[in-house]
Amino acid sequence: MVRDDRPAEARRVELARTFDGDDEDAARYDRARPGYPERMYGDLARLAGAVPGSRVLEVGCGTGQATVPLAARGCRVTAVEAGARMAAVARGKLGADAEVVTAAFEGWELPAEPYDTVLAATAFHWIDPAVRVARAADALRPGGALAVVRTQHVRGGTEDFFAEAQGCYERFDPATEPGLRLPAAADVDGSDHAVEVARSRRFGPTLFRRYERDLTYTTAEYLDLLLTYSGHRALPEPARSGLLGCLGDLIDGRYGGRVTKRYLTELAVSHRR
Repeated sequence: MVRDDRPAEARRVELARTFDGDDEDAARYDRARPGYPERMYGDLARLAGAVPGSRVLEVGCGTGQATVPLAARGCRVTAVEAGARMAAVARGKLGADAEVVTAAFEGWELPAEPYDTVLAATAFHWIDPAVRVARAADALRPGGALAVVRTQHVRGGTEDFFAEAQGCYERFDPATEPGLRLPAAADVDGSDHAVEVARSRRFGPTLFRRYERDLTYTTAEYLDLLLTYSGHRALPEPARSGLLGCLGDLIDGRYGGRVTKRYLTELAVSHRR
């Protein structure tokens, strides 16, 4: 619900730095982020080859929201995470069940043995667009799959709250577009990713699967969640505190201390030529 008019690459680099500030930031990310729908892991197995015994490279694993379920399903996961604190949380959760490497994917030396699947779960957009598709292809065996998961907040849930909440954003963030509203899931277009992958000429056609779900939050849980989003974290402290206070008052005062958010999770799978 916040617009940012800086050049895309400058925005990507700056916002990517916001996640790994301190141990509390990593702990908050781990407890507040919702993970992924169960059906998605079935599709990862069927479409992307993430089956027991397969070699999976996860790019930008965060604190392990997708890594833990994949390892529990018997995948042999190597997870690469640029944030040292986020990687430490993932490493503590996984133990010997997966290898967690603290490194930026762009500069990490790929091992000689290729992977069956390269997965980026809500992380591909943080990787340098000049190299991300090519490096994913380099990491894969012929026929291996690049699986990219993107998550978006869409229309649904407590719709009146999100319409009213826009007033808080317009008040505390001058970059917010007036009257901005959430898109319907049917209006979200994932073709930009398919075009990027096709342009590389290293992958076949991209297959898509979509999953919608509603999650309900208390006031404290919802504000905690917002503090895991780069756009909110990048706000100056007075504006961030004012925004969270405004939203908290709105949830408590008009919505009984609970709101429901609708998520659209999109899985895109492309096989290396």
